[in-house]
Amino acid sequence: MYDTAGSDVGCVSVPLWGLNMKVFMLGWEFPPFISGGLGTACYGLTKAMSKLGVEVIFALPKSIDEAYSTHVKLLSPNSLAWRPRMNLGVEIIEGQERTDVVYDRLRNVQFHEIESMLEPYNRPEHYIERFEDYIRQKRLSRSKDGDILSDFDDFGDYSNDSDSGDYCGNMFQEIHRYAGSAVRLAVHEDFDVIHAHDWMTYPAGIAIAAVTGKPLVVHVHSTEFDRSGEHVNQVIYDIERKGMHSADKVITVSHLTRNIVISRYGVIGEKCEVVYNGVELNSNGPQSINRTGIRSNEKIVLFLGRITMQKGPEYFLQAAKRVLGEMDNVKFVMAGSGDMMNSIIEMAAGMGIGDKVLFTGFLRGKDVQRVYEMADLYVMPSVSEPFGIAPLEALNHDVPVLISNQSGVAEVLTHALKVDFWDVDEMANKILAVLKYPPLQMTLREHGNFEVRKLRWEDAAENCAKIYGDVMMRTIPAY
Repeated sequence: MYDTAGSDVGCVSVPLWGLNMKVFMLGWEFPPFISGGLGTACYGLTKAMSKLGVEVIFALPKSIDEAYSTHVKLLSPNSLAWRPRMNLGVEIIEGQERTDVVYDRLRNVQFHEIESMLEPYNRPEHYIERFEDYIRQKRLSRSKDGDILSDFDDFGDYSNDSDSGDYCGNMFQEIHRYAGSAVRLAVHEDFDVIHAHDWMTYPAGIAIAAVTGKPLVVHVHSTEFDRSGEHVNQVIYDIERKGMHSADKVITVSHLTRNIVISRYGVIGEKCEVVYNGVELNSNGPQSINRTGIRSNEKIVLFLGRITMQKGPEYFLQAAKRVLGEMDNVKFVMAGSGDMMNSIIEMAAGMGIGDKVLFTGFLRGKDVQRVYEMADLYVMPSVSEPFGIAPLEALNHDVPVLISNQSGVAEVLTHALKVDFWDVDEMANKILAVLKYPPLQMTLREHGNFEVRKLRWEDAAENCAKIYGDVMMRTIPAY
């Protein structure tokens, strides 16, 4: 949009001043501490932005292995970059008492139980009303208040009293504590735009935008309708809706998600931009795999994802039952964890296929690579999948994929088998076709691997940079 030559064209072009962009990014997970695609997306996107020349300051409520964060400046709510003259106690650094110290080392997040704003969530809807009223008051006073920091002394706090980096207690309470902590971090940083990932960070994004006057972009990787179907948690829905309507722009990971944002949350179409996810290309060669519990002549069909309603694990098992009625030398590997884990294990046993289904639990890092390299086919039978990075990772490891039509990634993959999640007979037929006919498997593998190499995080980063430029231009005051 903002081409250096001044042309308004369809391809992405970042202006020269875009190379000096500084983004305050808000996330809830980052490698190696991930529970799903959100952490993977944050890593890939920020790494590509760094290559593009966009400076990223990432606020995260976890301690992070610095080996994964060389391309971004990572802050946790317990590691203030600068604390001048704040009533937070005196820090002792190398025997010297100082209150304005730069912290380079990331620390675990710890929160105090404090009064006023951050009371326990006996009535979460009432708390959100109070939170939003507080933000409105901050927005009104921002232009007149010379010392914003002092007004946020009751908005979030830090402690070094414990070595634990894990949260405890009510999730909603922690989200709003994170918002207060993020405000304190943000007021010490120089940046141009705020980028908030998914609903857990929306209150923080709203608060920072209110205090700093910077434009807010929210990134929708998943909605409450994807996670819960029609039985949505009203509090989460309200947070999502508030974040989307407060934002200057809404980024969605697919047109499927964009349509949900427009139809279910009442956001105008002009405000929503689709930015597809990418994949970190695999540079490792094939490895020797120890196929524990699997005979060398057995085929492997892989499910990798959270074992929750959204991912359709029960449909995977129903299709597996049908496949095993036609072929015996097949093992179905379910890699992941989730709230349906026990019921799915019981379901497999009740169907009489327990000896043919292997449950690995949640996998990380090289274990993920190993399980992909074992697989003859990856199946993602998601009921509602905003995008779905796992199929890209499978193709990147030369594994053909079968995905549901109810997934955003189906919009960008041509050389993949597709099926409605509920059509378990057709799902079984396509699994059998791949396992029985090697030429089909080879064609899907080769063309899919070539296709996935065009889905780059660099393109996603450039599209985000274009959106940043758009909102920045809109918020430049007129003289």
